[in-house]
Amino acid sequence: MNNRIGGHGDWKVGVRILCRNNVPLIMGILNVTPDSFSDGGLHNQVDAAVAHGIQLARDGADVIDVGGESTRPGAVQVDVADELARTIPVVRKLAAQTDVPISIDTTKAEVARQALAAGAFIVNDISGLTFDSDMMSVCAEFDAAVCMMHIKGTPQNMQQNPVYGDVVHEVTDFLQERLSACEQAGIAPARICVDPGIGFGKTAEHNLRLMQAIGQIRKTLGRPIVVGHSRKRFFSTLLGRAVEERNAGTTGISIALAQNGVDMLRVHDVNATRDALTAWDAVRGKQSL
Repeated sequence: MNNRIGGHGDWKVGVRILCRNNVPLIMGILNVTPDSFSDGGLHNQVDAAVAHGIQLARDGADVIDVGGESTRPGAVQVDVADELARTIPVVRKLAAQTDVPISIDTTKAEVARQALAAGAFIVNDISGLTFDSDMMSVCAEFDAAVCMMHIKGTPQNMQQNPVYGDVVHEVTDFLQERLSACEQAGIAPARICVDPGIGFGKTAEHNLRLMQAIGQIRKTLGRPIVVGHSRKRFFSTLLGRAVEERNAGTTGISIALAQNGVDMLRVHDVNATRDALTAWDAVRGKQSL
């Protein structure tokens, strides 16, 4: 975390400026769901979720991302009341116990509204603020930081034969359009980071192409880039690994993304990612022991 202002790698979150510096920042995943693809059911009780969030902070997370609805391919939609019941008590308790910025991972404006009122600073929306017509106005009202992601379709149908002419061009165009829409709605560009949406309506080849092009996307959009690749399904194509065997592959891609200039990594295993980035940074001569 850094308080330096200036540069398109800076992300204004509350009164703070989050900045990549030598290594990417880390967004720690805190799923308070029974059915997320990797850790569903592990932290879906309030006390367990808060304890895990505190551990993510201790492990070096720069942001804690709280989500109450699985967005894995084919996931069943969750109604607003259930999502609120899962997330808001966790956000409120975490906000009282850590100064690490809290993000609410949701596509629902009412969930975002209540999470921001409870102490969250960031709205992480997989739809790029498109699924709920009130989402942009809520983010503007609270002067929230926003992470906007690209998705093709919905979680229910996104992996049913996704096709692109040029995936990098199309994803970049979508994110550029959403940046313009947010600015028109009163959300300052400095408040926004973008996410190409690895695994959200993409084949394994699409995912690899996007990760290879992170520097190009970052330069075109002029905003920090977040990538969430942790343990995702494309590892079964890339490595032939089941979900519980994907941590090493996740770490390897984290280092490759760091080399490509990504600003933030959204991962389950914060501790291993932090260690890997620190070791990588030391070997390339950016820090001394």
